[in-house]
Amino acid sequence: MFTGLIQAMGVVSDLSPTPTGVRLRVRPHHWAHRPAPGDSIAVSGCCLTVAAEPAADGTLDFDVIHESLRRTILGDLRPGSMVNLEHAATPHTLLGGHVVQGHIDAVGVIDRVSTGQEWRIRVRPHAEFMQFITPKGSITIDGVSLTVAAADPAQGWFEVALIPTTLEKTTLGQAAAGQRCNLESDIMARTIVHWLRHYTLGSAQSTPPGPSIAGSA
Repeated sequence: MFTGLIQAMGVVSDLSPTPTGVRLRVRPHHWAHRPAPGDSIAVSGCCLTVAAEPAADGTLDFDVIHESLRRTILGDLRPGSMVNLEHAATPHTLLGGHVVQGHIDAVGVIDRVSTGQEWRIRVRPHAEFMQFITPKGSITIDGVSLTVAAADPAQGWFEVALIPTTLEKTTLGQAAAGQRCNLESDIMARTIVHWLRHYTLGSAQSTPPGPSIAGSA
């Protein structure tokens, strides 16, 4: 798991086709962390496995399969693209963000970027994703843990407000209208919605085995 607190940005140095997808090479900027092969790194919110020993300059190799390329913005990356990086959390990690799995739920499109009295980004995901959006709840955009500042389910958008540190330390500082972004909803909101849709009384789906809720003491 991750926390959504970005530790470094990196630049894509190479993308090489492989039988299963691509070999992605990322050179981190000013990152003291040196992962070992097999370690998990969130690359713009997508959990990837370090595929080889890091190079002398810290460059990291990842194997990205076709499924990930189709379902995340990793398929949009090109040499020179900037990405957000975070290593997996440990039992001693301060949970300054929220619980992030690194499993991308959807790709959204940035509808507009407002830079007036406060910096806001408006995102339009697919309609099904909006059920997981709660005002003042948590959302992860390109791996960054953020708070939902506003949402309009009827119009199909939500907004986040960004502080100067986020603009400086993550790729969201270069976000522009029309750009695609990785989205991961809050696991608690997603779990509650799933349970209510599939397992509550009156649901069209069958309830799981065991005593019924109505019959419990």
